[in-house]
Amino acid sequence: MSTQSSTPQAAPSTRLGTMAATRLVAGREITTQVRSKSFVISTIITVVIIVGGIFAMSFFGGGDDDPSPVAAVEVPAEVVQEIEGSGFEVTEAGSMAEAEQLLRDGEVDAIVTLDPQSPVGVHLIGLDDLPMGAAQQLSVMPTMDVLEGDAADSMMRYFAAMGFGLVFMMVAMGSGVMILQNTIQEKQNRIVEILLSAIPARALLAGKILGNSILAIGQALIMGASAVLGLLISGQTEYLQMLSWPMLWFVLFFVPGFVLIASVFAASASLVSRQEDSGSVMTPAMMLVMAPYFVVLIFMNNDFAMLVTSYIPFTAPVTMSLRLFDGGVAWWEPLVSMGILVATTALVMAVAAKIYTRSLLQMGQRVKLSAALKSSD
Repeated sequence: MSTQSSTPQAAPSTRLGTMAATRLVAGREITTQVRSKSFVISTIITVVIIVGGIFAMSFFGGGDDDPSPVAAVEVPAEVVQEIEGSGFEVTEAGSMAEAEQLLRDGEVDAIVTLDPQSPVGVHLIGLDDLPMGAAQQLSVMPTMDVLEGDAADSMMRYFAAMGFGLVFMMVAMGSGVMILQNTIQEKQNRIVEILLSAIPARALLAGKILGNSILAIGQALIMGASAVLGLLISGQTEYLQMLSWPMLWFVLFFVPGFVLIASVFAASASLVSRQEDSGSVMTPAMMLVMAPYFVVLIFMNNDFAMLVTSYIPFTAPVTMSLRLFDGGVAWWEPLVSMGILVATTALVMAVAAKIYTRSLLQMGQRVKLSAALKSSD
């Protein structure tokens, strides 16, 4: 039986207004999470992963921009030009003794001399090991390119897709689970009855969503700043220019996108009164959170799938941002997608508020969704 009719109505003079109560609850949500070790540790770990991934991309994907220093001994000028064209910085030594000294001092990585018997016409000398890196650099390689797009951008596109998807999934999942667990705990410990005697149920819901949204946006900005810092330190400024516009749109999409997810988690949590029952209501919400990541992971190269999902509210923050990174998106497309997302978020918030206020004081067995929607306020 619903106990909604027994909602405390006493002491109206002690009840806060909706706006004041919303700010109070939001402040409590923020301070509680910021002080928790799990929140701090997870944020630090995520930042380390982002920065580490950027440096790994620079290390494994780059490295060709810095020429390798070598010392040339009695090598004709035209051969020196060919060596420099292979990505070497050539220092012409006057004698083998001078070249050996440069090698021992670490000024060069190898010594280059003429060798008519060599397939490439030169002989390489290392210090205490064969100069395999320099040899591979001198090896005859065919010219390579891609049919469509830029080969240098393909790896960055993959990292951008994974970055947008992971940031949205990790932040939304962490904050969403926190909303769900706190709400169930308040019901299980009957704290919610005390809270509702002082503040309206809608203010409690709004405060939870507002506080966690501020935290989530803060986390997303920290992660974005970490990515920018990593790109600047690693010298990949060309990628920073490519990402700046999509990252701005991602933040804009992230705000209503997270509010949408937070509303679903809060409404789902109000349906149960025990942590043991949280799995039944958490699973659908978690699937919505993980959907954007798996969409870009599976359909990244499917233009039609990316087009369609960029207009679906639960996936738009990630897929539209990736389409903006690819380019070729009409100016009105992100605006239309944003409009659909905001309208859907407003609708879901209204439904979530109805479910939340009608189910919050119902204890015991799980409240069915149909019953929560049909019951009277």
